[in-house]
Amino acid sequence: MDLLSQTLSAAAGNLLQPAVLFFALGLIAALARSDLALPKEAAKTLSLVLMLCIGFKGGVEARAHGLDAGFMKAAGLGLTLSFLLPLPAYVLLKRMGLNTITAAATAAHYGSVSVVTFAAAQSYLASIGQAAGGYMSAVLALMETPGLLTAITIAAIATRDGAHGKDPDRVSAGKLAHEVLLNAASVVLIGGFFIGLITGHQGGAKLATFTGPVFQGVLCVFLLGLGVRAGQQLAAARGFKLSLLAMGIVLPILGGSVALVLGWLAGLPAGDLAALAVLAASASYIAAPAAMGMALPKADAGVYLTLSLGVTFPLNLILGIPLLALAAAQLAGG
Repeated sequence: MDLLSQTLSAAAGNLLQPAVLFFALGLIAALARSDLALPKEAAKTLSLVLMLCIGFKGGVEARAHGLDAGFMKAAGLGLTLSFLLPLPAYVLLKRMGLNTITAAATAAHYGSVSVVTFAAAQSYLASIGQAAGGYMSAVLALMETPGLLTAITIAAIATRDGAHGKDPDRVSAGKLAHEVLLNAASVVLIGGFFIGLITGHQGGAKLATFTGPVFQGVLCVFLLGLGVRAGQQLAAARGFKLSLLAMGIVLPILGGSVALVLGWLAGLPAGDLAALAVLAASASYIAAPAAMGMALPKADAGVYLTLSLGVTFPLNLILGIPLLALAAAQLAGG
């Protein structure tokens, strides 16, 4: 009973984070038919700021913790999961009847990770004496990008039309590499990470305000805009098949389970194992919507926002985090 009360309390606290409430405000405003809207150019600028902060902070963390065995093990697993999880996600989503572009864009969300879900997991794990290593913040940043690159690659290969609609019969290696590695989202995330890695603590200190309070404010405004967009798509969601909506439950269970098994086989401690599983089970709603909006603009945002924000996000906050922590403790013998 004590564990149940603790779980419910943690879930309630997570749901009351400012960023989540700003998303709810945008959603309610849209449902009430308010004229609230975030201009496209403003949304693009905010998304670039968020991705730059995420990449840079991850690089600083990686530099600070060094390349010790614990970090290398967790980072290797995180990168592998992020690269590979969009593949089964894409196959399952295609079977639900989604078109190629929308299936790939949605799969990207489940290959990337949720910053707020990870933050909630850190707090919960610390509260139950199962804290993860500090380097898991760097693993978070490392897992932001690979799934996005995999999804863009899937879309490019599956549609066979390259980045600009040319050469419909095949995609050249050079064109594919350019599309995957040099779209704006990838450049900012990867470039920001390496800048943080190079400048380390000194660079992090100089940009502490930018990556701290400013980041939180930008995140709230960005989620306000996402809430409006999600609310505008709810009418379409009413026509979704239950099997498609169920993907918002199936995909995080798949990701979290695979991470638990791989992390257990690698000998990760309970805290790191739980954090890795939460990352694999989460769906991005910062980097992925921004990146897919730029890289795959024809994808149906209503689908990936409904699944990632409407189903997976609350599921993880309420049930996913405590259940994955319990499973990790059991597997790791903690």
